[in-house]
Amino acid sequence: MENSHRFFRNVDCQYYPCHHGVDELNCLFCYCPMYWIKDCPGTPEFIERDGRVIKKCANCVFPHIPENYDKVMTTLRLAVHGALERR
Repeated sequence: MENSHRFFRNVDCQYYPCHHGVDELNCLFCYCPMYWIKDCPGTPEFIERDGRVIKKCANCVFPHIPENYDKVMTTLRLAVHGALERR
């Protein structure tokens, strides 16, 4: 399979499908690798609890859409590069 490193689907997972309304659900990023990036390209919610702002990604499907693979990788590359520069 061409570009098989960019897509993975685990239909045997007890949580599959974890998101509904996505035709080609990519399980490669089962847990979003961008959870630590405040301004990620996804659609997270922010809630306040005990005086802290918490990023809630449960309803975001951005990393599960196959066409977004390159955007996820670019976002991670830029965020890691920026984090290393601030050290």
